[in-house]
Amino acid sequence: MVSQLSTDMIIRNFQKEDFSLLGELYQAVTSKENATFWWVGEEANWSNVYCAFENGKMVAKGQVSIITIIPPGRSAANKHSIYLNLKTLPERDNDFDLLENVYQHLFLRALQVKETLPSEYQTMLCVGNDSSELENNRFFIQKGYTHWNSLFQMKRDLLEPIPALTLDENFHFSYWKMESAQDEKDYLDLEATIWPDAPLGFERLSEYKNKALWTSMVIRQNDTIAASLMAWLEENEGVVEDVFVQEPWRKRGLAKFLLTQALGYLKSHELKSAYLMVETTNESALSLYKSVGFEVDKEEIRYYIVLK
Repeated sequence: MVSQLSTDMIIRNFQKEDFSLLGELYQAVTSKENATFWWVGEEANWSNVYCAFENGKMVAKGQVSIITIIPPGRSAANKHSIYLNLKTLPERDNDFDLLENVYQHLFLRALQVKETLPSEYQTMLCVGNDSSELENNRFFIQKGYTHWNSLFQMKRDLLEPIPALTLDENFHFSYWKMESAQDEKDYLDLEATIWPDAPLGFERLSEYKNKALWTSMVIRQNDTIAASLMAWLEENEGVVEDVFVQEPWRKRGLAKFLLTQALGYLKSHELKSAYLMVETTNESALSLYKSVGFEVDKEEIRYYIVLK
């Protein structure tokens, strides 16, 4: 899809020959501290990516991605989520006409993607930006987006000592590669009971498993998974994700033990830092992460509308 907006601006899907211009836009956007910029992914994803070109330069880029698919049988109050990311050159942060023109392409694409999701649930269209991206956030607020939640990114210096913790003899720690389809189903079924309103789903699990250094870690009592997390490498930093403990085993130090194992794993691959995300209102999780050396680094604010 191509839009000729004027004699000198074109908006169209990303193409292979655009990589050098994309690199220039990426460098310009991320020169601003903490700006959130999505990479375009593999070619199969480029139908979800729209770029604006002006005088031979990429001046804006946006894309949409399904994040949460609610499986059948959940409460009707749950909603699928599609996220979008829209960025301009820093000097065009206030160019709401440019933002609007690219946004319209993203909105139409989001409506198309929505039609592929189970129709018994509504779908949210969401955006997440760093709290410092004031103009970008203001654009979405003016579009009618409502604040949904806020998350801290917490960072951990892996060069600092990592606590050496022990596990009660009733529990067994192991790495779990989820090599079979049944393994994946078992994990996702369990994970969906922890976060029923935002289950991970097969697509995102597959995306995570394709990350460099990806692994999952579990603590079992007998054959039952009591606690789990994932870790991987992303842009020279370790990532810790999907940390959970099942209800009967909470407040027994299992999450703290898993976190130290994950930090040790990432450090063993010569990484210097690791990060994770946590809701700003989740006081118990904040306390847990601080107890193993994570510190608040920045804040992401998320907004949403419900697609009709």
